[in-house]
Amino acid sequence: MTDTITPPATAAPATERPRRARRPYLADRAGRGWVIGRTALLLAGAVLTLFPFYAMVVLSLKPTGPVTFPDSLLPWPFSTEAYDQVIGAKSVLRWMGNTLVYSVVSVVGVLLFASMAGYAFAKKRFPGKETMFWSFLAMLMVPYHVTMIPTFIIISELNGVDTYWGMIVPTLANAQAVFLMRQFIASLPDSLFEAARLDGCSEWRVYVSIVLPLIKPILATLGVFVFLWHWNDFLWPLIVGQSLDMRTLTTGIASLQQENVPLNMLLAGSVVAFVPIFMAYLIGQRYFQEGVSTTGIKG
Repeated sequence: MTDTITPPATAAPATERPRRARRPYLADRAGRGWVIGRTALLLAGAVLTLFPFYAMVVLSLKPTGPVTFPDSLLPWPFSTEAYDQVIGAKSVLRWMGNTLVYSVVSVVGVLLFASMAGYAFAKKRFPGKETMFWSFLAMLMVPYHVTMIPTFIIISELNGVDTYWGMIVPTLANAQAVFLMRQFIASLPDSLFEAARLDGCSEWRVYVSIVLPLIKPILATLGVFVFLWHWNDFLWPLIVGQSLDMRTLTTGIASLQQENVPLNMLLAGSVVAFVPIFMAYLIGQRYFQEGVSTTGIKG
């Protein structure tokens, strides 16, 4: 009987586990750390941004009395005493009306004159057009405070102090608005205007029937910005509106601080002034964001 010798089974070669790449792991870890750090930084920035608004609203809802920190920043006790006095005061309603007139009329005027000037600079041909445009644009380089005193002297000589027109008219010539209008209208095809003129349209008809419908996006964007600028304007209304009845909300609330008005009333007036402009921002939020991203202008 012969024994069969079976050869020893050769051990199967051990399969090597694929090594986990160390670098991607570290990269993922670093990426998560960056996301956490960035989120924490954004949250801290959001808290710092919102805290003044929170303090303004909470302190305006406190009863009249001394302010102590941090107890005064708690939402209780709750009182609408300051809002009753602010909304019931005739002066505040008058200031709000003045601010509305100043803002709305200025928006309409700025959009009308800027669109007309932008159309002329973009599509019309006349001698000295480029020189006139760049001279007008040079106004952007001149600080507003430099021209404020000469403008006030001219308005004073024309008996415009303490009047609506004296407050509104100097703000209608807006070089930034004209520049934006001119750039937008220049991008429109010339064939539209040539076809309208061949059909016998007058220049006013071309402006009303072709230019205005095509520039609605830039009109909406500029309208939101101009409204924000005028609603928050302080210096020019402070100089021109010298009587109590011609003050705007910004100058009127600032004058309350000199009359030793309680802090809760002062902040209630600030909230009343803030709500309309916040509503305007919510309504025109899309145009506001598009304007910032496409034109670079800020409110």
